[in-house]
Order: sequence, then structure tokens, then C-alpha cells
Amino acid sequence: MAVIYESVKEAAEQRDRPRHPEKMSNPDSPVLRKPPWLRVKAPTSPGYQGTRKIVRDHNLVTVCEEAGCPNIGECWEKKHATMMIMGDTCTRACAFCNVKTGLPEPLDANEPDNVAKAVQKLGLSHVVITSVDRDDLADGGAAHFAHVIAEIRAASPSTTIEVLTPDFLRKDGALDVVVNAKPDVFNHNLETVPALYLRVRPGARYFASLRLLQNAKEINPSIFTKSGIMVGLGESREEVMQVMDDLRAADVDFLTIGQYLQPTRKHHPIDRFVTPEEFKAFEATAYAKGFLMVSASPLTRSSHHAGDDFQRLKAARSKASGQAH
Repeated sequence: MAVIYESVKEAAEQRDRPRHPEKMSNPDSPVLRKPPWLRVKAPTSPGYQGTRKIVRDHNLVTVCEEAGCPNIGECWEKKHATMMIMGDTCTRACAFCNVKTGLPEPLDANEPDNVAKAVQKLGLSHVVITSVDRDDLADGGAAHFAHVIAEIRAASPSTTIEVLTPDFLRKDGALDVVVNAKPDVFNHNLETVPALYLRVRPGARYFASLRLLQNAKEINPSIFTKSGIMVGLGESREEVMQVMDDLRAADVDFLTIGQYLQPTRKHHPIDRFVTPEEFKAFEATAYAKGFLMVSASPLTRSSHHAGDDFQRLKAARSKASGQAH
């Protein structure tokens, strides 16, 4: 059931609260100076402004803005915006995330239609739909995901759809609803190694997330599954290798690995900046372990180049299938 506010005043008070109230008491940690390979230009292009206008006109939220993605200038120049549905407020309090934490507002019944119209106007051949965690909803927002997928299919039948979902922890049947809506790619990020979950992703459970990915493939063996982690949080190389093995055991097709960037001094500190050479080594190892697609670089994010990567993913599966026969 969606949350209903008692009054307009209560809703206003919710909006006026700090973006990350749970982090206010955290000690300040130093924000390290970015190395040259992580510096990007501020977004100013006409293409960026055009995408921004379409997003605003349809009253949409994007993870590009809410998470402070460093690739927003590049992606929005190409009209590649990642829609974040179910509001801008998350019920979780992950130590790495810049999305606002608090009590979310009720679901917007017009959002699926607005997302579909924006996808059509942007002319997207591939769209990524993600969301905040909605632990306040009985199904975690699964039916809303399915509704968004259906509206996009109706408005833009040729657009391929990738969903990046929450973990639907303790939401029985939620995963079935999303997978049965037949997105082309089912993505759920593990985010980090198991040993760091208590500090980095305290509201989640590593093996529950891993099982979610495995279950998605069991429900629909033809679906592409995808997951990603950040590095630079304090993990060891051996721990990253173990995550790769766990994901392959769950039959995950596509792995993304990117550098963690600290949003504020109150967020989890950066342990170190991983070099481009180390990312290349991660990529080579992941391919050797059997992933169909790997994207590993300092600026890699789940939805960065998602459309191009989806075409490569399909080609890789076709090639692997041909070799198997």
C-alpha cells in the first residue's frame, strides 16, 4: 500500500528535511582529489539542454541527476537518460548513495504514461528504468515496474527495455511480476563485496541479491541478467574475484565494474582510486570466467552505453550459442 500523507503540511515538512538525515551525525571524511582519468567536463551542450527539457516537461526523475553521475553530459548529449521511477526518496540508507533518504510520497499514477511519452520523444532505441527502494509498498513497486514496461511497449514497440531493480527483500512474488513483464535485460547491482555490506549497504543482504539474479534467470531463461559493483570502497582484489565467481554461479551474463565516487563528506570514504590498468585486468579476468559482456573502467556505470552494450550482449550470446552447436 502506498503512503498517504495526513496533510499538505506533513508533505512539505517531509520535503524540507535533510537529504540524508541518517548521515548527519557521521564524521566528516576527506573528499580526495580526483585523478586525471576521472575528470569530466561540465554539461553545457544543446543536446544536454534538450534532454533536460523533455525530462522536466514530463515531471520525471532521473538517476543521472539524483546520483550525481559523472557521465550525465555525455549521455544526455545523446538523449540517453535513465529514468528513476517511484519518486526521488528512498527507504534505504546506503552509505555510498546520493539519492535522498526518507518517507516516500505516494506513487504517481501518471508516471508510466509520462515515462513512455518521454522515451518516445527522446527516440530511445534502448532505455534503462531504475527506481528507489520502496520498502513501504507491499510489492516493493513491482507492479509499477510492470506498468511502466507495458506503457513503453505500447508507445515505442521497437525500444528494448532494461530494468535496474531494488532487491525486493521480503516481497514474495515481486520478482515474478517484473520478469513476467518481459524486460529485455534484468539488472540488479550487488554494489560491493560481502564483507563490506554492513557498512556500505546495511539494508540489503548479499546472498538475497545474488539469489534474486539467479531466480530471474530461472523464471525466464532467455532474459539477459546483469549486475555491477563499485571498487575503491576498501575491497581486496581477491574479494572482487569471489564476487565474479558468485555471479557466474548465478548465471549472470553481464558485469559492470566502476570507481566509487564519494558524494559528500558524510558518505562512505573513498579507500583509493583504482587505476585504468587495474580495470583492464578486472575486465580480462571477468571474460575468462565466462561473462558474455564486461564493462570495467573508472567511469563505468550500470546504464552507461547500455544501448550499445545490449547489442554487443546479444551478439555475444549468438556467437556462444553457435559455438556450442
